[in-house]
Amino acid sequence: MEIEVRHARVVTTLVQAGSISKAAGMLNLPQPSVSALLRRIERTLGGDLFVRSKTGITPTLFGQRLIPKLARLVLHADDVLAEALADDSNVLRFGNAEWTPTALHEALRKSLSDLRIQTATMSPHASVEAVYGGTLTAALVPVLKGAAPARMSEPVLASKSLTHEPVWLALPSGHPLTLRDTATLADLAKLTWVRRSASDWFHPVEQWLFDQLKGHNPVVLHYVCGHAEAMSWVRDAGAACLVSSSGIGADVGVVGIADAPVIEFALAWRRGSVHPQTLRRLVETIREYYYDRARETPRYWSFMVENAHDFPGFARYLRAADPK
Repeated sequence: MEIEVRHARVVTTLVQAGSISKAAGMLNLPQPSVSALLRRIERTLGGDLFVRSKTGITPTLFGQRLIPKLARLVLHADDVLAEALADDSNVLRFGNAEWTPTALHEALRKSLSDLRIQTATMSPHASVEAVYGGTLTAALVPVLKGAAPARMSEPVLASKSLTHEPVWLALPSGHPLTLRDTATLADLAKLTWVRRSASDWFHPVEQWLFDQLKGHNPVVLHYVCGHAEAMSWVRDAGAACLVSSSGIGADVGVVGIADAPVIEFALAWRRGSVHPQTLRRLVETIREYYYDRARETPRYWSFMVENAHDFPGFARYLRAADPK
């Protein structure tokens, strides 16, 4: 095996994460795959890059010599990509997590009619890496408290919070719990669940809940990769799952959970790479899309109206709303 840029990127991500499990989540890969890839990289280089322990990983002396060189390889590759795309200024490449609805693509195309729109669905970590490297113009990134993608703090990147969504309990339409405003921990412990895989960006949200259900051992039928698959298990298998507002599917009921986490959605782009007018239209188009989406989800819309002070970017929509 020859060392490629993707291998160098895996190593630099491992350094940032400090553990193989966290790096797997950032890379949106299963942990065994990252472990196996690291072993292949180390065999090719001829030595261990990291010391493994129960608390995480730390670079070996061998790793301390080679990791900075691998990091420079990633930076050089990102610079090459950014330079290659610099002349393609009539294309706006937009990244989104989970899934990219055709309605959002069409809204961007109409609002930014002077540009050619290309959209891509990526994990939050991958989309931020792509913005950093110049292969995406901008990305809408879900940010969990204390768990933002590492690159979000890079000085070369700018970000703007566009909206945030509460986490809901999703149940089959007509389930008795959907008649309530909120579900209790006792209710949740009795349900049969579908959960996210450990490498999924949404996994920490679920872990917050299941940490509170320790001792109850609720039944888990299946582990999924994404809201869309989770929604199919709710509809077809009668399972329960956690879901963000924009991930709620058709024919599925939702109910609130007390003190549930809130997910922030932030737009990320490289400083100086997007014209201010284009950026303004991009922000407004995404907010209009989320407004339309909220109006289609009664409980989410009620949440926005009741907490209007938390949605300053939606003020012109919410002022016209009837709280009743």
